[in-house]
Amino acid sequence: MAQAMTLVGLDVHARQTHAAMLDRRTGELRNCRLRIAPEEVVAFLAGLPAPVLAVYEAGPTGFGLARAAGERGIEVRVVAPGSIPKGPGDRVKTDRRDAIRLVRLLAAGELAFAFIPSVADEAFRDLIRCIEDLRGDLMRARHRLSKFLLRRGYRYQDGNAWTPKHGRWLRTLSFEDGAQATFADCCASVDLLAGRQTTLLATLERVVPDCSHAPTIARLRCFRGIETLTAAGVCAETGGFERFPRPTMLSGFLGIVPSERTSDTKRRQGSITKAGSPHARRLLVEAAQHYRKAAGDQPDARPPPSRPGPARDRDRLARATTPAPTLDPPALPATQARRCRRDRGRTRAHRVPLGGRHPQCLTAAPPPPTRSRRDVAGASTSTQEGSAPSREARAAYYGQPAPAGRARSSYGGTSVK
Repeated sequence: MAQAMTLVGLDVHARQTHAAMLDRRTGELRNCRLRIAPEEVVAFLAGLPAPVLAVYEAGPTGFGLARAAGERGIEVRVVAPGSIPKGPGDRVKTDRRDAIRLVRLLAAGELAFAFIPSVADEAFRDLIRCIEDLRGDLMRARHRLSKFLLRRGYRYQDGNAWTPKHGRWLRTLSFEDGAQATFADCCASVDLLAGRQTTLLATLERVVPDCSHAPTIARLRCFRGIETLTAAGVCAETGGFERFPRPTMLSGFLGIVPSERTSDTKRRQGSITKAGSPHARRLLVEAAQHYRKAAGDQPDARPPPSRPGPARDRDRLARATTPAPTLDPPALPATQARRCRRDRGRTRAHRVPLGGRHPQCLTAAPPPPTRSRRDVAGASTSTQEGSAPSREARAAYYGQPAPAGRARSSYGGTSVK
């Protein structure tokens, strides 16, 4: 744009086109009405002082004007209508005013331009959008049929709906004359849309290997939750990931970044902006929900990315899985093994079992009853059989009675019989 001598703003329609020309040397602004087809506007642009830079809004006329001008060596760019700045008090909208606004914003550098796909890429994107529109039509037709049956008390409870078994159940139903005609029309609409969807999906599988996005689609299909339709839709709507040098630019293009209202020291973030293609954003959200579900596990379980998908995924790339080898526990060094045995024995020695008696001494005689203070005062100081063990004897067995087969000595020790 820095080398362009003439800037042109175009408001293109099917029968006429309004053009606003701005001469950058003199600052003169002129406008005119061209009652010609959009493809013939290229000849008008070729007659202006070169070099020429033109811009027009994306609309029903498509990208034919931009491609034809590119073949003639004229730079024509396309701007999305939603990215054009507009004043809140601007209530007058005409073709002439739109063309003048475009050329002024172009001179000020306030426009963000759209990606111009090739003819083959645009045809591929039209196929993806046709499948998306057909999906919505099929969903609405199924809803009309299910609600028709629900109003008459028919509920299918033998499995999932819209399966071959469910179709056989539908063919067994019959109604009166008027209701039967409505029911037959709803069933025919569902069958027709389902057949059209099958045909378009088969066409998509056939054209994917020959499109320009084939390598990217093959890589995206390796992720859980992304199949051919999802990968092809994302590639067709974005026009290629190489257009975005940073991931944040791709997130902003798809409208999956949070909205923000920041003023002074206050920062408020809200829901996502939902800018860009709603089709690509819906595909990414659905793929993220499918990725969270593990194969045959709980819905909230998140498997590693390298985990293969379930066997029922017909569109999953086939890859052999190698079972994980059985790992033996590592051998401990001799020093560490002795330390472990020592700690294990020390823990058992200092253990105080519940109930006041060691498990190995359950067959021993119960300890003598506790004597009162008066009996203790009048007792003899000599140690007799059956008297309370001394402090040394209690310390030898950690407060427990002596094991069976051992006799207490007079000094609290033990002797083996």
